[in-house]
Amino acid sequence: MERNTFNHRLKSYCIWILILLVISAATYFALTELLPDDWFAQHGKDWFVEHGVRMLLIAFLSAALYFALRKAIPHAMHLTMGKSKWGNKAKEEQDKRIKTLARVFVFTGGILILVIALFMILSELGINIGPLIAGFGIVGVAVGFGAQYLIRDLIGGLFIIIENQYNVGDVVKIGATSGLVEEINLRRTVLRDLDGIVHFIPNGESGVVSNFTKEWSRVNLNISVAYGTDLDHAIAVINRVCKEMADEPHWKAFIIKAPQVLRIDNLGASGIDIKILGDTKPIMQWDVMGEIRKRLKKAFDEEGIEIPWPHLKVYFGATKPDAPKQ
Repeated sequence: MERNTFNHRLKSYCIWILILLVISAATYFALTELLPDDWFAQHGKDWFVEHGVRMLLIAFLSAALYFALRKAIPHAMHLTMGKSKWGNKAKEEQDKRIKTLARVFVFTGGILILVIALFMILSELGINIGPLIAGFGIVGVAVGFGAQYLIRDLIGGLFIIIENQYNVGDVVKIGATSGLVEEINLRRTVLRDLDGIVHFIPNGESGVVSNFTKEWSRVNLNISVAYGTDLDHAIAVINRVCKEMADEPHWKAFIIKAPQVLRIDNLGASGIDIKILGDTKPIMQWDVMGEIRKRLKKAFDEEGIEIPWPHLKVYFGATKPDAPKQ
């Protein structure tokens, strides 16, 4: 985990250095094209002392402000949520919410810092940014007519964040796609499914969203037994196995309400379905259900309870059933 964090920080530093180098190179080539050939020889030193130092200071302060933002926002959100209604929620839920909001705020703040720093550097170069801003406004209006989908995605992402529909680390189903939420921003959501496939879903196309891991999750499991089984005995075995599992220290940390039999759910073609329900910590329901299946298989073998499988009766047309007795 520490190595991944270090690599992530190193990557961020490299990106900022690359941005500054690109800005510096663009500035240099622009000046060499716009200014006379002997300008640097006559005024280069004075210009650098007056404006160059300011530009470097702007770039340095912008980078420092960005990294301070990355540190301050998560800390401030921890303090804020601890004093709000989120203070009563599970720590896992708080951490997911903080991680999600921190990513959105840091990304948005980084874009604003970059834009402001760029305008300040342009002003130091003597470029009037007033017409430039007005030009951006005109271009923005023109692009806006062709960017309706982008605007729709941004509005959809804003509602996702405000309404807390899901956070990074949740397992959700968006439309026909299910997976673990790896990233959210105002434009799109990134899901990774069980096959490891990464899905990029525009927020404006989310439609119906189902969250499997919001605050808590549920064990919803059907276990089949043969028709010749004593149902009271089978139910007692199931409840005993689930209670023993919920009392174990390892599983107790993940189980909120011990799973138990709810009802006889179905009289199927080959067996009787018994429904089991229970509550778990978020995203742990699949691990708990897998362990319950394994333990019930062992317990049923020991108790002589048959788990049914499809049966097939073959009838030959030449043979007629016996006539009923009078």
